[in-house]
This record gives sequence, structure tokens and C-alpha cells, in this order.
Amino acid sequence: MASKDELQNSLKEKYGINKNISQSLAKEECERLLDVLNHEPSTVKLIESFAQKNSSLGKNNAYFSRMRSQAEKNLESLKKEHQDLEKSIKTLEASKKELENKKKQLENERIELEADIKSLSLENNSLAFKVQDLTSQNDELIDANEQLKKDNKDLKNIVDQIRLRLARDTKLLLKYEDSEIKKALIRLFSWTLG
Repeated sequence: MASKDELQNSLKEKYGINKNISQSLAKEECERLLDVLNHEPSTVKLIESFAQKNSSLGKNNAYFSRMRSQAEKNLESLKKEHQDLEKSIKTLEASKKELENKKKQLENERIELEADIKSLSLENNSLAFKVQDLTSQNDELIDANEQLKKDNKDLKNIVDQIRLRLARDTKLLLKYEDSEIKKALIRLFSWTLG
């Protein structure tokens, strides 16, 4: 008498019934199935059809299993890519905020510099007017100084003429005999000579 395993091997070899299908059958059921298949050709055709369908389903299952595995790997890859993108977005948003802050800071600095430039421009204009005024005053002082030099020279010439005339007149007066006049004249002459 054959064992269940031997009966399952016979079913597999003769009719293509897989062991995982015949596993759920008892030994007696395997014997009866072999007997039915040996005597009923239409049942054989049905079993062969089931076996082909089973094989086709097995291939489909294997294909879909591979597809599912590939889809799971793709999903994991997409999840990682999504996480990386989220990190990049957060980094870019932080950089954007920093750049916006820097832009505001630079804009404030630009406004301050423009205000400084306006202030310096006004101060420069004011200083230009002062320089122009001082230049004008300097020109007036130079003219006044030149005039004072001329006036001083003329005054010195007049004083020299007066001294010369006084010296000459004093010399003439000293020729007279009166000693009191002579003393007064000498004092006057000494005083005018400085």
C-alpha cells in the first residue's frame, strides 16, 4: 500500500496536481482521486484545466508579488525622497527668511546712507557757500591790506616830510640867540623824532 506522499507524487506526475493542493486531502481521498482520474477522462480534463489555471494563477501571483515588492521599494524610495524634499524645503524656507532679513537690513542701511549722503550734500553746499563767503572776505581783506600799505607808505612819506621840514625849520630857529626858545625847540624836535 502506497503512502500519502507517494500518492501526492503520483497526482503531481500524472495529472499535474501540485502537492500544496493535495496536502489538505487525507490519504484515502488521494487514493479515491487517483481512482476517479484513472477511470474518468472528463475529470482528467477538468483537473488539467484547473492545473493550468493554477499554474497561470501561480505565475500571476509571482508577477504581482514582484510588482508589489517593486512598488514597496518605490514607495520607500519615494518616502525617502519626500522626506529629503521636505528637509530641503525647510532649509530653503530658513534661507529665504535669512535672505529677507538681510534684504531688510540692507534696505535700512541704504536708506541711512541716502540720508547721510543728503546730509553731507547739504553740509557740502553750506561749506561751499562759506568758502565762497570767506574767499570774498579774503579778497576784500587783501584789497584793504593793499590800501593800508599804500596809506601807510603815504603817511610815512608825509611824516618824513614833516620831520624833514621840522628839522630844517628847527635848524633855522636854532641860529637865533634866545636859549629858552632853543631848549623848547630841542625838546620838541626830540619828541617828534620818536
